[in-house]
Amino acid sequence: MLLQMANYPSIKERTDLSSKQKWYAIIFGADTQEGRRFDIWLLWAILFSVLTIMADSVPSIHDSYALQLKYIEYFFTGVFTLEYIARLMVSENTKSYATSFWGIIDLVSTIPTYLTFFFPASQLFRILRTVRLLRIFKVLRLTRFMGEAQGMGAAIKRSSAKITVFFGVVLVIVVVMGTIMYVIEPPEAGFTSIPRSIYWAIVTLTTVGYGDIAPVTGLGQFLSAALMILGYAVIAVPTGIVSVELAQTNGPLVCYACNYAEKDSSSNYCKKCGTLLKK
Repeated sequence: MLLQMANYPSIKERTDLSSKQKWYAIIFGADTQEGRRFDIWLLWAILFSVLTIMADSVPSIHDSYALQLKYIEYFFTGVFTLEYIARLMVSENTKSYATSFWGIIDLVSTIPTYLTFFFPASQLFRILRTVRLLRIFKVLRLTRFMGEAQGMGAAIKRSSAKITVFFGVVLVIVVVMGTIMYVIEPPEAGFTSIPRSIYWAIVTLTTVGYGDIAPVTGLGQFLSAALMILGYAVIAVPTGIVSVELAQTNGPLVCYACNYAEKDSSSNYCKKCGTLLKK
């Protein structure tokens, strides 16, 4: 799938492009054979560099191949540095690219390796390079799913007020329950402060249940059981709110004049009475 280039024109077929425009089409474009091939090789390089960082975090692998992994990381850093410089050189607007989302990601994913020469602890930030894997959406042309993503985003946006109110209620519940448990439970049970008791309430309400803190009194155990049952609403309520909004987004448009259900979402007027549809 990744290597099917037959449907994409070659830059060699375009004789009206300057050298800079050709390189721009290769580096920034995915609508040509060369540009698509460049993006695919770039994704492979990002993937292998991320795997290198992950392997280096394993103590046994690090102890045996620390030097080799370091040289591999330097190699990938050099490749990504040259790529970033090339993007700056061929970009139509250097400042626009440098301050764009992808420009910042490209820079941030490269800098940590250089910072390790001065601040060794910053090497963990190299994992930010995984964000660059988002380029796969451009390479695989998954933009055809953007319409569905926009519909989901619109549904979440419309339900944001209800979800905000719901989480506000949840916040009040965990604060109240945490305070009550701090009062009725002994410190030996782990409820040594109100913030720590609120932490227990959050863990219990979300049905995670780490078990590091547990009530020992009868009243405390009764309240914790009630909080566990209430915890199911934490998952059910937001899911139900968003689901209703999604159903309204994907469902038929109903004409307010004649109640006709128009299934064609691209229609602007009711096919039955001609009234303007409110989308």
